[in-house]
Amino acid sequence: MLFITQNTFNENFKNSGMISGGLYTDMYELTMAQGYLIMGKQDETASFDYFFRMNPYHGGFTVFAGLWNLLEALENFSYSPEDLEYLRSRGFRNEFLSFLTDFRFSGTIYSVKEGEIVFPNEPVLRAEGTLIETQLIESIVLNYLNFQSLIATKAARIRRVAGDRIFADFGLRRAQGWGSLHASRASVIGGADATSHVLAGKEYGLEITGTQAHSWIQSFDDELTAFRKFTELYPDGAVLLVDTYDTLQNGLPNVITVAKELEARGHRIGGIRLDSGDLAYLSKKARRMLDDAGLGYVKIIASNQLDEYVIRSLNIQEAPIDGFGIGTRMITGMPDAALDGVYKLSVAAGSPRLKISDNIEKVTLPGAKTIMRLVGNDDKFAGDGIILTNENKPDRIYHPLDPRKYTDTGKYETEDLLEKVMEKGKIVIPFRSPAEIGKYVKERMSRLPAEHQRFEYPHIYKVGLSGKLKNLRNDLVNGHRNNNP
Repeated sequence: MLFITQNTFNENFKNSGMISGGLYTDMYELTMAQGYLIMGKQDETASFDYFFRMNPYHGGFTVFAGLWNLLEALENFSYSPEDLEYLRSRGFRNEFLSFLTDFRFSGTIYSVKEGEIVFPNEPVLRAEGTLIETQLIESIVLNYLNFQSLIATKAARIRRVAGDRIFADFGLRRAQGWGSLHASRASVIGGADATSHVLAGKEYGLEITGTQAHSWIQSFDDELTAFRKFTELYPDGAVLLVDTYDTLQNGLPNVITVAKELEARGHRIGGIRLDSGDLAYLSKKARRMLDDAGLGYVKIIASNQLDEYVIRSLNIQEAPIDGFGIGTRMITGMPDAALDGVYKLSVAAGSPRLKISDNIEKVTLPGAKTIMRLVGNDDKFAGDGIILTNENKPDRIYHPLDPRKYTDTGKYETEDLLEKVMEKGKIVIPFRSPAEIGKYVKERMSRLPAEHQRFEYPHIYKVGLSGKLKNLRNDLVNGHRNNNP
């Protein structure tokens, strides 16, 4: 019942324990795959890109998350006899069902590292393989990456205003069903110290946390007895909930009484939790009462509908809060319902492909590509270039829509962000725990200029195209229009 338990991670927590079979998909993926087989395209090669078109929360960045869970799912992407019988009942042909009997994903995946700071329209993951297998994994790619990236980004925003103070995921009871497991994992990647979600703690090696509920206090005849009985069970480090009846008139005086009794026996409580009311006002009053009683070591933890904006307001009001329990507004990704990630074909049968739109921003980028990050002399990120995989460092990176705007790359160091993470259907990178990925997020965020991290009207991070990629896109667009007047 301490606010944060000791770290329980070990190698046994690598596996996600999530549903990941071949039926974890949308119907149209199977419909198209059957069509490819019937048309004799089963051996045709293809490449798909995963990217998103807009940062969530009107923000200036996105934290990429969900990769390890996705790779585990792809290693186990198959069809059981029961799956095949179900598909048979839905009208799929015997020829296709025979094809799926021994199906395994055997493609290659290139991706940015999990925890990387990424930006709109960048191909942050590329799937290569046969047309059928790269098509069949589309839905699971989008499901895993979109949601965890959304939650990890929210957590990173909260970490920005929480600073060095503890904050924990309290969101299980408000989460979208089983999505709570991935959300708790993503919250730690983004910056949370722990989660209240015990199963997520077991599955992913997360630190788990808990205080006490109002029901514990209500179950006794009076609050003082409830506190005494709780601290008899947990005499060191317990966090007591003080707002069941009256925070300042009852809760705090009772905490002080119990804390002094514990001190006499050589123990200390850990803190109090405020879960309602004016958190700035109550925390100031509570801090004064605790300090006047010689209990300066007792921490103040706040919960109740917190997010990055509420915490920022509490900071402005100089609220003496030592930690935060954050539930609904982080675990659900409020106010954004989803990250708008997409998965688009970029190569088919060895030829670059693109999708054309009347909206120029939605014209996709053809060919196999990687991301080149530009790093300034101050070791800060200065912009990204999307380039073809067979290119050396280009001299210029062009604005994707305005060819008059460009950046000379000569004065920058560069990083190639994509790496091979899966080959022939097998994971080829080492496992990293969510806490380790979270440390990577912290390091990368420290190198993202502050103007891209502000909440209101963040500066747009520069993402451009190499000249070769820009010309390839324009040539394909013009060729399509000439052939289809």
